[in-house]
Amino acid sequence: MRHIKSAALTAAALLTLGGGAVFTAPAAQAAEPFPSIGWQQRNCDFDGNGFDDVLIGAPGATVSGAAGAGHVTVQYSSSSGLSTTEKSLLHQNTSGVPGGAEAGDGFGRAVASGDLDNDGYDDAIVGMPGEDLAGLSDAGGAVVFWGSPTGLRGSDSTWLENPDQLRAGANFGRAIEAARYFAPDPANPDANLRDSIAVLENDALLFFTDPPETAGQQLKRADKEIQALDATPLETGVALRSLSHGNYNEDAWADLAISGVTTGDRPGAGTTQVLHGAPGIEAMEDGGAFAGGPGVVSSDFNHDGQDDLAIGDTGTGSAVGGSVSVHMGKGDLSGLGRTPSQTWTQDSPGVPGTAEPGDRWGAEMSSGDTNGDGLPDLAVGAPGEDIGSVADAGAVWALRGAPGGLTATGARSFDQNHPDIPGRAEPSDRWGGQVRLIDANKDGLFGLLAAAPGENTNDGFVWVVPTSSSGLAAKGTWTYDGARLGAPVANAQFGAAIDE
Repeated sequence: MRHIKSAALTAAALLTLGGGAVFTAPAAQAAEPFPSIGWQQRNCDFDGNGFDDVLIGAPGATVSGAAGAGHVTVQYSSSSGLSTTEKSLLHQNTSGVPGGAEAGDGFGRAVASGDLDNDGYDDAIVGMPGEDLAGLSDAGGAVVFWGSPTGLRGSDSTWLENPDQLRAGANFGRAIEAARYFAPDPANPDANLRDSIAVLENDALLFFTDPPETAGQQLKRADKEIQALDATPLETGVALRSLSHGNYNEDAWADLAISGVTTGDRPGAGTTQVLHGAPGIEAMEDGGAFAGGPGVVSSDFNHDGQDDLAIGDTGTGSAVGGSVSVHMGKGDLSGLGRTPSQTWTQDSPGVPGTAEPGDRWGAEMSSGDTNGDGLPDLAVGAPGEDIGSVADAGAVWALRGAPGGLTATGARSFDQNHPDIPGRAEPSDRWGGQVRLIDANKDGLFGLLAAAPGENTNDGFVWVVPTSSSGLAAKGTWTYDGARLGAPVANAQFGAAIDE
């Protein structure tokens, strides 16, 4: 088992509405630019066979009698596509995993992946924001599972927490994202290029990195504490909710979008902050504040070689039913444009359906090329969509990619009342509560995983929607739940988290 020393923590950033964490000026960038990393570059091949695997969280699952302890499943892919037989089931009672399954831990509430030790096998990070530590309720924690030729296992897993400031109700591990934000060794930024981990608490962002001298034996604190600046005169903060990474400014480092909703005098409004990566964490800089949230996903939507950011706005004051705004990278080191290049709602021309209060259109998103034309498309989940008179049944939309960005031409929508979608729309299914576009068999076509964590009174199910050269098509859709993977089912909320 790999251990983390008690001194191993991170950088913390407290973000507030409008803005602006304070950072030092960026150092010189590495000579070779890092490619755009939104939909083209996945980091979830846990067994190293060259095919994307699928990591799914079921945070409500009962484990050894502990309700809400939670688990995750891993499905390993091959040239035959996504498998339900080649799989792993992991939880805190798995041999070698730190701690033990306890009621309300929420293991699997958040999941992410990246190659943290640069060994060619992607690693998984699983958040459990409900974990109680040192007598503090819901302080939260996370576990790293290291990839290997046989995939993920518990035997050498690594524990993560916030040892500098354990707090009741902090919910460490509520969102996680892994990428190459900075070099573990700033003195030699072009060597030891391994991914680092960004972890959210309710009001803080923390980074963890694997130092090159230990090659994965421990995770080390990043040395800078990032201070916060409240740019508004109001008593307003941000409850942090979600993360996405991309390369928005054409340098050598991944950038991070941190999204949430406001608290205080004007609660519930979506807001997003971007941090630009740099050779060292001391040099990370503010990439700007953007309206909207808490849904975020990165991709090269206009196909110019630089990542863009889509922000799903379902907060207070958003467009009726929710919206998706796309901020394009400007093709230089300045990063994303402050004004959205595109804004979409269900009332946009060509988009199926009608915007209604409570739809939460844009609450979840994923990007991938569904028709093989080389242009990234966008899947948009609306878990609050009513299907006829069925409240919160949920639905998913697909917007097509085009040379200048997304287009409604060929846009499609799917729900459980579609004749080719198994099952039927039921109240509070929340179909589309998680979406992921995945090319499991590497044929260049990204199919859709659409989760309904509320299906069967919160047991949860996942639908696999196939695709072809004409895009996503409902015919041939199939489903599975935790039982098919040998996992506990009752109230599991299977599909509440899917690694993007």
